[in-house]
Amino acid sequence: MLDRVIKGGPKYWGWLIFLAVMMTIGFIVYLYQFKTGLGVTGMSRDVSWGLYISQFTYLVGIAAGGVMVALPCYLHDYKAFGRITVLGEFMAIAAVLMCLLFIMVDLGYLPRIMNVIMYPHPKSILFWDMIVLNVYLLLNLLIGWNVIAAERKGIHYQKWVKVLIYISIPWAFSIHTVTAFLYAGLPGRHFWLTAIMAPRFLASAFCSGPALLLIICLIVRKVSKFDPGEKQMRTLSGIIAYAFILNIFFFLMEVFTAFYSQIPGHMHSLVYLFAGLDGYGKLVPWMWAFAVASVVALVLLIVPATRRKEDTLLVACVFVIIATWIDKGLGLVIGGFIPDPFDKVFEYWPTTPEILIALGVWATGFFVLTVLFKMAVSIKEEVGA
Repeated sequence: MLDRVIKGGPKYWGWLIFLAVMMTIGFIVYLYQFKTGLGVTGMSRDVSWGLYISQFTYLVGIAAGGVMVALPCYLHDYKAFGRITVLGEFMAIAAVLMCLLFIMVDLGYLPRIMNVIMYPHPKSILFWDMIVLNVYLLLNLLIGWNVIAAERKGIHYQKWVKVLIYISIPWAFSIHTVTAFLYAGLPGRHFWLTAIMAPRFLASAFCSGPALLLIICLIVRKVSKFDPGEKQMRTLSGIIAYAFILNIFFFLMEVFTAFYSQIPGHMHSLVYLFAGLDGYGKLVPWMWAFAVASVVALVLLIVPATRRKEDTLLVACVFVIIATWIDKGLGLVIGGFIPDPFDKVFEYWPTTPEILIALGVWATGFFVLTVLFKMAVSIKEEVGA
């Protein structure tokens, strides 16, 4: 099946070459960071998690979001999603791979990762996060490969694959739940100390992951002969709408709890994010962009006419990704460190090396995603013919 990866037109190869160049730049800058240390980043004693961990947090949601096509297909026998289920599984593979890479670059000194393996401890949330992410990656590799291979041969996948599928569905919930516990389990950070953190993570995952998948499906329809299906994308748009409404509702619950109860530790982080604090406010424009993107996405998704129209649905999905990325990829992680436990503000902003390394990791993920989708779409075109 891998022979289909090396067959493609100029646009396909041009895209892969562009991604390879970005990967190379990111790797070279990472070697510089590895030699010099994390001092080349914008992180400090007071803000010890920055762009890398925020991207990791967001991408765990993208990976978990793939379950929203697997669950209806395998558990509820919604056959229509069978056309795009393997695409969701391949998207999860690329997302988990990026998650692992962002953890690796955040460690600074890479051999430190062996401490988690050599000295595991059941009380370590990071240890459990390592387990759920790697197992989820393995599950999606085995399921995706065997399902698409069976489809190419025109047969049903083997029974043992069904067992893995049933395991992968609750496992998808676990990867984002455990990641949420990394934050909610830190009593010194009031902004994260909330029982609703895991539900917030899952709600954002179940809108951002399907939104990205729907955008990719629309691109696949344009560049190939494979049609993911009108019914499938309409159902997916409904899932995105309900999950995004729930995500915004959970966020507003946090705002109400903080300001109505006047909880300083929770309230001051939100003030910093949306209005600035003590003269500092680098994230204020970003958070208001999140608010605007959320309103636009909600309107386009709630109104049936705009949700069913392909052009406006595409715009809505783009705004969903923008909103969730700003909320989880910047505001949640960085906002949790500001102000610090002494109520002092130490701002963080990613440096050029950080941004280049992050772009290199994203390029790696999209390179893997492109190759996997090229293989899957080629087989589906062949079967369809």
